[in-house]
Amino acid sequence: MKFITVRELRLALGKVWQDLEREKEIVVTSSGKPVAILSDISGDRLEETLRALRRARTQTAVSRMRRSSLDAGRDRISEKEIEDEIRSVRRSLRR
Repeated sequence: MKFITVRELRLALGKVWQDLEREKEIVVTSSGKPVAILSDISGDRLEETLRALRRARTQTAVSRMRRSSLDAGRDRISEKEIEDEIRSVRRSLRR
């Protein structure tokens, strides 16, 4: 996978498009950190590609939440504790 800076993207856009055809994906960096991914797609598959990207983002977010929950020990909460928490939140929303 190829990495380019934001500056390179701005100054050599034509070359970046050529590279993208060959590489299929290019990571754009700013101050050495990834900020975007350019991906080669065809117009007739745009919606399909966007759905796949959104699905992947969602799965990543859920995985992070699960890991965070396990790290915090929330996997050991009883059903009664869960129900009590739900009741508490519902009461606070009614106010």
